[in-house]
Formats: sequence, C-alpha cells, structure tokens
Amino acid sequence: MPTGGVNLDSPDDLVIERQLLLDDTTQNVDKFGISNRGEHNVVVLDQLTSPLRREFGNRSMKSLNSEAVDLEAGADDKERDKQTRSIKLVKDPNQALLSGLAYCISSCSMILINKYVLSSYDFNAGISLMLYQNLVSVVIVSTLSFFGLISTEPLTWKLVRVWLPVNFIFVGMLITSLFSLKYINVAMVTVLKNVTNVITALGEMYLFKKSHDSRVWAALFLMIISAVSGGVTDISFHAVGYTWQILNCFLTASYSLTLRRVMDTVKQVTKSGNLNEFTMVLLNNTLSLPLGLLLIFLFNEVDYLFDTPLLRMPTFWLVMTSSGFLGLAISFTSMWFLHQTGATTYSLVGSLNKIPLSVAGILLFHVPTSFQNFTSILFGLLAGVFFARAKMREKS
Repeated sequence: MPTGGVNLDSPDDLVIERQLLLDDTTQNVDKFGISNRGEHNVVVLDQLTSPLRREFGNRSMKSLNSEAVDLEAGADDKERDKQTRSIKLVKDPNQALLSGLAYCISSCSMILINKYVLSSYDFNAGISLMLYQNLVSVVIVSTLSFFGLISTEPLTWKLVRVWLPVNFIFVGMLITSLFSLKYINVAMVTVLKNVTNVITALGEMYLFKKSHDSRVWAALFLMIISAVSGGVTDISFHAVGYTWQILNCFLTASYSLTLRRVMDTVKQVTKSGNLNEFTMVLLNNTLSLPLGLLLIFLFNEVDYLFDTPLLRMPTFWLVMTSSGFLGLAISFTSMWFLHQTGATTYSLVGSLNKIPLSVAGILLFHVPTSFQNFTSILFGLLAGVFFARAKMREKS
C-alpha cells in the first residue's frame, strides 16, 4: 500500500514518489520514522567570520557567564556526535541488507497472500478484504502512536478536508488492485503495472511540464511492448481482470500525481508543518473505513458475507489478519530501507524484487504458461529494471 498508505499492490515507484515529496519530513526523522523535530540546534558565536562581527561578538560575550558558554559548546559537541552516529548508522551495510530483505519479503508476501485469499479460498468480497486490512493498520498505528513509539499528526477537520480527494483515489486503487488480482496471475499483474509508469510520465509532462530523456522513453516503450505481448500470449487471459488492472494503473498514477499537487497544501494545515509517512498511513486507512462500508453495501457484499462459510474458519481469519499486518509492514520496511540506503537503491531493488515475485507466483499457484508468455514477462521485468536505471541517471 503508496507508502503513504497500505498499498497492497502499488508499484515501488509510488513509495519513492512519496519519499521525494516528503523531503522536509525525512530530514527530521530517525531510522524508525520517529520525529526528531524537538531537538534544537545550537548557534556557536565562535563561528562568526567577519572581523567586525567577531569584535561585536567578543564585546557581547564579556557580559555572559563563561560557564553558560561551556554548556552551550558541550551541547553543540553532543549534537555533532549524534549526527556523526546517525551518518554511520545510515551507512551500516548490515542495517541496509537487513532492511532490504525485510522490505522484499514483506512486499512479496503481501501480494502472494492476497492472491491466496482471493483465488485459493475463492473469496468474492474484495472490498471487505480491503476494509479489514485497513482496520488492522489503523489499530496498529494508533496503538504505536498512543504509546509514543511513532509520531503522527492529529487528524483535524482541515487536514481531512484537504486529504479527501486523495483518499477517494487511494480506495479505488486498492479495490481495483484486489479485483484484478483475483482474475490475473501475479506475474502478469506485475508486468501490467508497468503501464502505470507510462501514465505517470505523461501526467508529469502535462501537469508539471517535466521532460524526460531518451533512455526513460525507451524504457517506457519497452514496457508497453511487454504488456501487449504478455496479454496476447497469456493462456489464462481474463478480460474482466485486465479491465480492472488497466483501471488500477490509471488510479495509481492519479494517486501519485494528485499527492504531489496537494502535498504543499496539506503541510500548511498540519500542526508541525510536515506530513510523515505514519500520518499518511493513518489518514488514508482511517478515511477509507466509512467509504469502504458504503461500498460494501453498494456492491452487495453483505449478503455474501453472511452466507459464506469462510468467515467461520479460524484459519481464514488468521490469513486475513496476516495480510493486514503485512500491508502495514510494507510501509514500515520501505521507510526503514529508504533511510538506510536512499531512493536510488530502493528503486533498483524494487524493480529486481519483481522477478522472484513473478516466478514465485507462477510456481505456487501452478499458472499455465507458454514459452512466449514467459519470455514476455521476463522482458517486461527487465524493462522495469532498465526504467529504474534510466530514472536514476536522469535525476543525477
């Protein structure tokens, strides 16, 4: 779920997009996302460089207690030591490897367990699944915030009113993702999600007048070719599933672009002037609950929930709850991994992570495939890696 929320199957680029949007926030967040904005910075008068300023500083210092200056200098030394330890921590290869593995495992597991619930259990209430997963996320984040383990903004009416358009797109993105995953195998869903990058690139050109170099456009062209060839050679092709997935690509791109447009406005209505990832998770998932309840009635899932024997199976509830925990784990581990490495490494690892995910999806769910279809899938995944590298060079 876009970092900013528990996005079940959204592309990894969406989390990077939110991370770039939250530059101001991440500069004041430690490796677990806990705000450090309360720490003060000490101004050292000895750093005055101009002779006139130094003379003025020396005269002013005569009226101050020298002991207070020592304390201030000591505080500054402690601040420098803390920053040095923080830099060493970010560059710790063990932490980077551990956070990367945690992100890859949680990301792959989330998609596979959703596929398992929808296909193997044949659960026909995707909106209810989304609602339960988001409820689990709200409970966990609220509990951690209550005990002071994470920092979240208070959900004021001004913040909710600004965020509502983003939340509507967020809910649509989650629902269409689940609907498509029920009909399409994991490998093809992963390849088709590349279309989101194409739509996002076009949206950036139109809305933000952003240009892309030739390598990026070449990668996007390869993604389109792989998606078309993959669909043509897909033995288990399902028109309904593909329709939901294409709609999901448009909604995912819209979420990313809308988030960028409203972020400055959102920051102005928060108490701290920033919006961290945990607040986005809490905001998105809390607002999705009443909307999800309304959609359950509109899509007539209530009758199905009363009739299905699945809700009387403890193992099914265990799997459902696990999917909720994994959805939230993606947000936590992605933040951890980003702070230990950076958006560049995160982007490349996210693209490479789709390869074992696709292979696992084919093997675990016994997906019928052909050599042509498998080649198209592999081609699409490599195009995703090429796109990630092209974006890195473009940003550098």
